[in-house]
Amino acid sequence: MKTLKVLSALISYPTVELTAAASELRGVLAVEAILPKPIRADIEALIDDIAGADLIDAQERYILLFDRTRSLSLHLFEHVHGESRDRGQAMVDLIKVYEDGGYSPTTAELPDFLPLFLEYAATRPPADAIELIGQPVHVLTALAERLRKRKSPYTAVFAALVALGKVKPDAETVARLMAEPDPEPDDLEALDAAWAEEEVLFGPGTVSDACGKDGLSAKLRQARRPAPGLESVPPIRPRTIVTHAGKPIIPGA
Repeated sequence: MKTLKVLSALISYPTVELTAAASELRGVLAVEAILPKPIRADIEALIDDIAGADLIDAQERYILLFDRTRSLSLHLFEHVHGESRDRGQAMVDLIKVYEDGGYSPTTAELPDFLPLFLEYAATRPPADAIELIGQPVHVLTALAERLRKRKSPYTAVFAALVALGKVKPDAETVARLMAEPDPEPDDLEALDAAWAEEEVLFGPGTVSDACGKDGLSAKLRQARRPAPGLESVPPIRPRTIVTHAGKPIIPGA
């Protein structure tokens, strides 16, 4: 499912390469044609938005949304486990899922980084990919709603993922996620308070807990399947941020 690669690229840090690939991204969406037409139109609008924007402005917008605002973090387990010890074990489990699937990412990002997760899902057979995408549907739905409130064009990516996952999000679980602090990126005091919050905890054992404390980790364990003959996947480009001194910093290096 190359469409997943397109979605992964679109929620990665904007680069010259990404903006130059706009027509190629559109072509993939047209050939596979697996997205509902209204959502596909919104995705194409996002492609145009990123390609047409000043690169520095696009990068700054990305950082303000996804790096600076905890409620919009692209790290899936951030919304499930917060900073608890359970997050570490969930990371180990997810790395094992990647290894069992023949996927060896070469990136400084943590394994629960959504673009990385989508890159892995794109290597799986379509049925398996859809199942994987459906597992964090509650987190994806909450992120879509928060971005929609901000009138962000990035909403389209999360709407597309929810549609592709074909799992109806549980309203109560989404409400719990939406109840978490969601400060604007320029409200520094509120941001500090949000990062100091306890991790989100959900009650175990219910069907609606697919993205609860235990659910996502359990489902990811179930997703372990051998995948012989998988083609190699180009690694996600490490994010480069320009400092005041003009020197690039690659997080995690």
